[in-house]
Amino acid sequence: MAEWDVIIVGAGISGLTCAEELRSRGLKFLVLESGNAPGGRIATDEHQGFLLDRGFQVLLTAYPEATRVLNYTDLELRCFTPGALVWFDGKFHRFTDPWRKPSDLLSTALSPVASTLDKVRIAKFRSETTKDDLTRLYERPDIPTIEMLQQRGFSPIVIERFFRPFLGGVFLDNELKTSRRLCEFVFRMFSNGDAALPANGMNAIPNQLASRLPEGALRFNSPVKEVREGVVELSSGEQLSAKQIVVATDEPSANRLMGNPTRDKANRVVCMYFAADKPPIDEPILMLNGEGRGPVNNVCVPSQVANNYAPKGQSLISVTSLPEADREPQVDTVLKQLREWFGSVVDDWRHLRTYPIHYALPQQVPPLLDPVEKDSRLATGIYRCGDYCDTASINGAMSSGRRAAEAMLDDLGKTVEKMSVLNE
Repeated sequence: MAEWDVIIVGAGISGLTCAEELRSRGLKFLVLESGNAPGGRIATDEHQGFLLDRGFQVLLTAYPEATRVLNYTDLELRCFTPGALVWFDGKFHRFTDPWRKPSDLLSTALSPVASTLDKVRIAKFRSETTKDDLTRLYERPDIPTIEMLQQRGFSPIVIERFFRPFLGGVFLDNELKTSRRLCEFVFRMFSNGDAALPANGMNAIPNQLASRLPEGALRFNSPVKEVREGVVELSSGEQLSAKQIVVATDEPSANRLMGNPTRDKANRVVCMYFAADKPPIDEPILMLNGEGRGPVNNVCVPSQVANNYAPKGQSLISVTSLPEADREPQVDTVLKQLREWFGSVVDDWRHLRTYPIHYALPQQVPPLLDPVEKDSRLATGIYRCGDYCDTASINGAMSSGRRAAEAMLDDLGKTVEKMSVLNE
């Protein structure tokens, strides 16, 4: 007899969302996590009084799945200024969203980041990505983001100064080969809501989900070796049985657990953190490299967004780099570029930690998002979820976790119905 109705392998956002759905339906489940904390790729380290997210990440408050599942009030969300400061020609140029921050209407209208025609096309792009439901958005022919921007008539100036550093930092793809479907989804989310950080770090999100699980339903330090019908074998040799199994890991791990060929293509990133006595800017806004040179893609000051990110009297600076191949940027090279931006104050910054993240996001170039929502069923009684099964985002991870739970509940209902017919 199976020990559990369901075993979920992985306590990332997708696995925890799946568990939340099963909890609400009264099923007996167990979540196995190889690490010592929930969250998967969403994690926060405490270091010398600073909160260091493992890679610069934000929660977009317009995510439909997040608004359904998370308690934003308890997360104490703190929001970025909509838009960015773009560095080129020796200074920063403001380019914010006038729909979300009307006070910046004039400065955005006069900004040299984009031509007047580009700004009109951005308004049209915003309108077209927000008026339709997501299903219709996903039905448009899929092409790389860079081709979509060019087809929409955006000039090389706005593409290089704004779209490439901004979207490249979101997708971790400086070439903008990523699917237009992900681009339009993300643009819609930025247009309809805020980019935010929980007051106590991004790991507050998985911690909130994990706190809802029944006692004993989550086991840490339990790496899994293999998954097969009805059985999960741990690396320790222990075997656990369940009626249904959900593989809630990244795609390469899921393939290894199932004994399938591994497609290990992902976008990587390097995130550096620095401490400073004073913030280089006095507002919670993203700073973009609009020149296309040097290792820096974007910079932000998380402690200007949420002051818990740094000890009192200190500031935390986050620098994101999109390195080529396995060549990691050097701290001295990054600081040299940032001296151009902020001056000699950079000489007093103290390097805290560097995070090279080799699997930061699944690569989603066309046709990998066709369809956007992947089938949750892997084999008889085995299901999958993860952001590679949907848009590579917190919303995509949550959506895939919900769909995996729905698929297994649907199959379980059909099994019960079939058994009833046989018994008659």
